[in-house]
Amino acid sequence: MSEISTLLADPAAWAALSTLIVMELALGVDNLLFLSLLTNRLPPERRAQARRIGLTLALGLRLALLAAAAWIMRLDAPLFALGGLDFSWKDLLLLGGGLFLCWKATVEIHDRVAAIAHDAGAAPRPHPGFAAAVAQILALDLVFSVDSIITAVGMTPHLPVMSVAMVVAVAAMFLAAGPLAGFVERHPGVAMLALAFLLMIGLVLIADGLGFHVPRGYLYAAMGFSMAVEALNILGARRRSGGVTTC
Repeated sequence: MSEISTLLADPAAWAALSTLIVMELALGVDNLLFLSLLTNRLPPERRAQARRIGLTLALGLRLALLAAAAWIMRLDAPLFALGGLDFSWKDLLLLGGGLFLCWKATVEIHDRVAAIAHDAGAAPRPHPGFAAAVAQILALDLVFSVDSIITAVGMTPHLPVMSVAMVVAVAAMFLAAGPLAGFVERHPGVAMLALAFLLMIGLVLIADGLGFHVPRGYLYAAMGFSMAVEALNILGARRRSGGVTTC
């Protein structure tokens, strides 16, 4: 309790907590997009349950990894060299996660593009299993968690501060997951744009795994600009459907 009381009275701890929460929310955007797109593939009556279970297990995974932060930090140690590049366990996790994300985004894009064939009478692609969807949510959360925990440990040495930031970030994802999933489902253009984002994020993870760091600011700036353009398209479509004339 004495440590908690000391942290509550420490302005530096509050500053670190605020910064970590903002960072975790920013890092959670790509995870939330993947969660929304993946659960939208499930039958409607099981989507909310999959989001709740996936996010609850993801929070447990993050807190467990946080408790093993010292071990996580050792994942940066070189494991082997290949082609003049040193690879660590973290690099292998990033490579695996990036390849999985690229594969998953490509499959989803293909399915959406091929939807016309389904309308023409082709056999529809079956929904993924509930357990498989939750497992994929956890697999990607593992990749994103390792990177965010390493960043958090570099910002503050206090485990309670990092734990509170993780809980707040996942709670925000709980609140945003349902509305975001519904919005993505109602707007096919946004869904395709989100899949393109996931493909781009997968490529960035692969580049990170190969030792070529891409500043996340560029990534989020591109995503923000694309979403702003899509928002204007949606607004324009609503005005046209409502009979409002524009110049």
